[in-house]
Amino acid sequence: MKTPSVLISGASIAGPAVAYWLRRHGFSPTVVERAPALREGGQAVDFRGAVHMNVLRRMGVLDEIRRLRTDPGPLRVVDWRGDQVVALPAEFTGGEVEIPRGDLARVLYDRTRDDVEYVFGDSVESMTETPDGVEVTFERGASRTFDLVIGADGLHSNVRRLAFGPESRFVRPSGYHVAIFSAPDHLGLVREAVLYNEPGRGISAASTRDAGTAGVMCVFRAHGLEFDHRDVAQQKKILVDAFAGAGWESHRLLQAVPGASDFYFDSISLVHMDHYTRGRVALLGDAGYGATCGGMGAGMAVVAAYVLAGELAAARGDHRAAFSEYERLIRGFAKACQRVAGNAGPFLAPPTRGAIRRRNLSYRMLTAGPLARVLDKMSTKAATSITLRDYAA
Repeated sequence: MKTPSVLISGASIAGPAVAYWLRRHGFSPTVVERAPALREGGQAVDFRGAVHMNVLRRMGVLDEIRRLRTDPGPLRVVDWRGDQVVALPAEFTGGEVEIPRGDLARVLYDRTRDDVEYVFGDSVESMTETPDGVEVTFERGASRTFDLVIGADGLHSNVRRLAFGPESRFVRPSGYHVAIFSAPDHLGLVREAVLYNEPGRGISAASTRDAGTAGVMCVFRAHGLEFDHRDVAQQKKILVDAFAGAGWESHRLLQAVPGASDFYFDSISLVHMDHYTRGRVALLGDAGYGATCGGMGAGMAVVAAYVLAGELAAARGDHRAAFSEYERLIRGFAKACQRVAGNAGPFLAPPTRGAIRRRNLSYRMLTAGPLARVLDKMSTKAATSITLRDYAA
């Protein structure tokens, strides 16, 4: 019997994760990535709850992730003087284990690179489905035919556009935007993060493993903002303009923006789709049901990758049966994660002074005494809203 070939677009988290399981189940995966190499840096991502931990343990990467963990501290909300207003525990903001996105991508790549084909610096240009497979043309490489294609290429998925239609049909902007970059840690942060707010904008700085460097995240509200996803210079100007005149330490932190090599900028959006599969094409993670931030994207990606590859193996390569089960099993889990993400913008940058006060009051109450358990339950409920099947590898 011919070994089924699977093209995976995207080499961040979801792509290498599904490649790992597909190889374990006897498939032949190829991962194509537009970037010339693995993307380093990026914000920290976290895993929480038994479901996340079980998948990482089964992949054999949990110990390595724990070795590379960020060991985060509490998130302190401060006023313009830098005085603490309320603090959220590390478990709420960083889960059971937190790791920089770039480090996680490296761990998954190292786990798969010896028996998975990786093609960097290229991208899918067109796909034509035939009775026997999918004919794929690339921007640079020669055309090839695969049995299946998986789009694991994020919120602005190229595979989704080609197979399902334009991004505007599926990606719902919230009116909020987020930027992430590194800056000198002039605040002297030690295992902590601080968040400062003004109506419609918030800026946070967090300690990192690199002494003297802080991870900065800026969130601001701006409906109808248009920008080029590949024009970093334009994005940096938008950010600096959006925070002009902001108080606290905002100006000093934003001085690092022009020279930031790890700068990331996007709208805070959710992906809503009626189906995650079409024909021989499946969407995985952020491409099909993701969020820019707050939706536990890394945990959702590794869990969904385990399920998708497992169902393809259980169906003995019958992609119709496998895709149907994949959608049935993942939909509720994905929706639960997206419900958490839907509040990311208003939580990080409440639109009015009254909303800022109400958010601070609610979290002050939830971190006091017995109500602290409610906060912990809120942060893990979505992550554990799926029961894993045991797929024999």
